[in-house]
Amino acid sequence: MSPLAQEVIRIKRDGGALGRVQIDAFVDGLARGTWSEGQAAAMAMAILLRGMDTAETVALTEAMTHSGEVLDWRDAGLAGPVLDKHSTGGVGDKVSLLLAPIVAACGAVVPMISGRGLGHTGGTLDKLEALPGYGVNPDRAAMIACLRAAGCAIVGASERLAPADRRLYAIRDVTATVESVPLITASILSKKLAAGLQGLVLDVKLGNGAFTPSADQARALARSLVSVARGAGLPTVALLSDMSQPLGTTAGNALEVREAIDFLTGGAREPRLLELTHSLCAQLVHLGGLGTTLDEAAQRVRRALDSGAAADRFARMVAALGGPADVLREAGLGRAPVRLDATATRSGFVCAVDTRAVGLAVVALGGGRRCAGERIDPTVGLSHWQALGTAVAAGQPLACVHAASRAAAEEAAAAVRAAIVIGDAPPVVVPIVQEVVTPPAPGPAA
Repeated sequence: MSPLAQEVIRIKRDGGALGRVQIDAFVDGLARGTWSEGQAAAMAMAILLRGMDTAETVALTEAMTHSGEVLDWRDAGLAGPVLDKHSTGGVGDKVSLLLAPIVAACGAVVPMISGRGLGHTGGTLDKLEALPGYGVNPDRAAMIACLRAAGCAIVGASERLAPADRRLYAIRDVTATVESVPLITASILSKKLAAGLQGLVLDVKLGNGAFTPSADQARALARSLVSVARGAGLPTVALLSDMSQPLGTTAGNALEVREAIDFLTGGAREPRLLELTHSLCAQLVHLGGLGTTLDEAAQRVRRALDSGAAADRFARMVAALGGPADVLREAGLGRAPVRLDATATRSGFVCAVDTRAVGLAVVALGGGRRCAGERIDPTVGLSHWQALGTAVAAGQPLACVHAASRAAAEEAAAAVRAAIVIGDAPPVVVPIVQEVVTPPAPGPAA
């Protein structure tokens, strides 16, 4: 007999550790709807306040993984380790568009399950939908065909993957329990495990544009993710990366796709974006056994990028999923009707950025959603972003605003100016990769 919901809640409310039987009952109740909204909310709050140890979080993650379909690629005729990446989100973060084809060009298979924008952060699916015809919800046959043709496919999650997480996430969103590290960990990893992966790299961001602003918060989440992933049998490495300024030179869906294409084809590679992409790719290639050392994996990544092989994989993926047939030559990305420079009011150095405010400015332009289901304008956003430490003169552009109207452009330009601090001396600019978090070494045998 399945444990009563109120008894499971009581154990966690009182600080007890839950066993697999109790955790399975909770997840089954979420998936089947036998736990009420009130019971699920009470459980989420108890977990937020009392926490979960690693064993509990592994059990929760595995139960959520198996609450729906678990993909199996063994009969798909795919060659290479099945690998993926997850980012906790940021402003201007187009790394997924780059990593998937780079790692595929190194010999892996990358079935990347991605999401849409959330709050001030952009979403990979929204970016790809700026490409006319690109389908983010292919059926299994189309997904396999894309993986065979390109080695990678960036798509949305099927409703059959981890349905218990979908219900729990909606409850967390309205009960102030989103910040629970065990629940975040189980939410992220359950979907990745359900995707049938053999290796995962995580980009956990910190700074004023990140979900976890402080280094301690980001480190705690990263350690939870890699420990629980290991406990669930998924080799995982996490990088802590800086999000105290937008990543790359653009923020906005079509603009970021154009930057990604330029990056892959060698047109322009902003240094911080290059370093983070290269580091994440090298870790994942090494994790997948495609390089015997991290240095060897890094060399493979450089060759895949510089030879044009990664750009070719991106083009094949886009064509296979219904996008432009030759996206490297003609992407079909629209342009906003109004462009306006946000100019510096004084001379000096770009010393600080309120990155979250910059992301919200893009949302206000129509580049993100202020409420569920809201239509996105893929053409709006910011380009030619001036990085921290850049010397600027009064009247010089800090960024170029792309907008649907003059009024919207002027409002966004004012928001950009307000978000940037210009000082008399250059700031200390921290490295983009702050730390690498690997699973803890096994303890001594008892």
